[in-house]
Amino acid sequence: MARVKHIPRPGKRTRSSGASANESQERKKRRNKSGTVALREIRKLQKAVKLLIPTAPFVRCVKQITNTLSMEVSRWTAEALLALQEAAEDYLVHMFEYGMLCALHARRVTLMKKDIELTRRLTGIGVRL
Repeated sequence: MARVKHIPRPGKRTRSSGASANESQERKKRRNKSGTVALREIRKLQKAVKLLIPTAPFVRCVKQITNTLSMEVSRWTAEALLALQEAAEDYLVHMFEYGMLCALHARRVTLMKKDIELTRRLTGIGVRL
């Protein structure tokens, strides 16, 4: 077999220059396949038992809605706010689950506004006649 002359590439440094530390910096960062990180995050959140909506903004929202609807109710106990937050998160999770079923039925992977609207219409929540 014939000998072949190896020509160094212009982008890479050779070992003779003593830049082995720079080689590790020049390497590209490894990328995951699309959807892998999302699935990892979904598994992580499904294992967790904590609430997903931050408590302080939720409490502010509840108090603001309460003030607009009724001036008589001005105080909430911590247990009542916690129960309301758990119920709200449970409702949202189930609505997204049913919305994903509607999206999969339409042979789509992406959840769209029309899937949520169909879910609300089928469950009878927020129906305008």
